[in-house]
Amino acid sequence: MKPSLKHPSVVLATWFASGYAPKAPGTWGSLAALPFAWVIASYGGNTMLVVAAIAVFAIGVSAANGYMALSGEHDPGPVVIDEVAGQWLTLAVVPLDPIWYLAGFVAFRGFDILKPWPIKRLEKISDGGFGVMIDDVGAAGYAALVLIAAQELIGRTL
Repeated sequence: MKPSLKHPSVVLATWFASGYAPKAPGTWGSLAALPFAWVIASYGGNTMLVVAAIAVFAIGVSAANGYMALSGEHDPGPVVIDEVAGQWLTLAVVPLDPIWYLAGFVAFRGFDILKPWPIKRLEKISDGGFGVMIDDVGAAGYAALVLIAAQELIGRTL
């Protein structure tokens, strides 16, 4: 059962209903995070994007817990606020440029889907919202490292 968008925690957990897309909700959540990241980075730089990601992480723990309480599910697919936090952390290491944002999107989604060690283990740290959120931080870490290396290889850094 999908909880109603009348609940604020559902609106946030699904990142304004992007998690209710019929297929690949995590991908839709990551896509929905991109314009917000662009605006945040445009006005506050990448440091503000990190600050915003930390805030969304904290809010996401509570929102995910609220969604799970309403749905009765553990780590439900429609909860995509974790993708938002991870996507923003990933984008915080690249310049404000559409090509780099595309690269950040692809890198983050790849690591979020593949979940290489120890990411898969991170999601088992907690049964609650923290467990839902933390594995995407791990995926963001891997993606950020790849993007930093790519920038070094082509000689372009922040």
